[in-house]
Amino acid sequence: MKIKEFGVETWINEHETSCTCDLTNTCVGVMRFNELLALCDNPKNVIDEMLNLQLGYGKVFGTERLRNNIASLYENAKDANIVITHGAVGANALVMLSLIEKGDEVITYLPIYEQHYSIPSSIGANVKILYLKEENNWLPDLEELKSTITPKTKMICINNPNNPTGAVMDEDFLKQFVEIVKKAGAYILCDEVYRGLTHNGNPFTKSIFDLYEKGISTSSMSKTFSLPGLRLGWIVASKDVVDKVNIQRNYHVICVGRINDYLASLAIENKDTIVKHNLKICKTNLEMLDNWIKNQTRITYVKPNGGTTAFLKYNLPISSKNLCENFQHDTGIMILPGSVMDVDGYIRLGYTDDKDKIQNALNIFSDWLSKI
Repeated sequence: MKIKEFGVETWINEHETSCTCDLTNTCVGVMRFNELLALCDNPKNVIDEMLNLQLGYGKVFGTERLRNNIASLYENAKDANIVITHGAVGANALVMLSLIEKGDEVITYLPIYEQHYSIPSSIGANVKILYLKEENNWLPDLEELKSTITPKTKMICINNPNNPTGAVMDEDFLKQFVEIVKKAGAYILCDEVYRGLTHNGNPFTKSIFDLYEKGISTSSMSKTFSLPGLRLGWIVASKDVVDKVNIQRNYHVICVGRINDYLASLAIENKDTIVKHNLKICKTNLEMLDNWIKNQTRITYVKPNGGTTAFLKYNLPISSKNLCENFQHDTGIMILPGSVMDVDGYIRLGYTDDKDKIQNALNIFSDWLSKI
């Protein structure tokens, strides 16, 4: 199976070692172990339990504690609906490897995380790309979906909240989306790694799993819970899908680390505190970014409603690749070009790291833009 280079990851791998400031980050900070420990009612007990953990293979399907905690993030999920994976990247890949075959029709949207079109293409699927548009606030055009979907469509891939635009499909919109897809009987794979970071109302958007019997949710500990280093994710789907995925997972996962399983449970059990803290950072930093953009003549955007990234449109006669390379060369600041997500003319900026660092980087960006 041949697959093209992963644009986002390749760019970061090639540029992160020479940057002095990283604005490609998509996590809300990163939690330290002592910060997670401070959330627990009995930190000493937690440390004692961890010191006594045997470091052999963990539970093949994850501990009952972890599975129950993940189920609590959904309305209708039970133990039999959950597959534990190596991050959301592992979850997305396992779903596609389990359900997509050569010749299948898959619909996906751009911009979106590249897995959702590159993996089906590498399998030999007929991938139809639909483009999200600024004039629709980066939301799918439902009429376009109606005219594109066919009885042959096997899967539709979406991302909610969206990376990189921060657009959020609310419950009413998702229900309309589901009604269109249901007529074709297709699966909906919804990458929900930013679920829990919707900026207004309930931070947890309605999961596709709770709206549609063929809805598949993938997520992880990386974004909402600020624990990307655990490399722990999951799939929530019907028992039929889970049974198919578990055939693949035996080849790719075996099990996740016992320490990772334990720490993920601690975090989910303290989700209210973590989400409240992270949402405050998202909203505060987004207000700062919004004020900066209002004073720019060459940068515009559709303000994000969720997640941790903004997709900025620039008015310059230069490719996003050249813009970001030149900017990093001159300033040391790394920003992600839209071209690596196959949408040129834009840049993706992560705005949920240290506020002062981001504000300083934005000021430098303004000054740099004024000179070209």
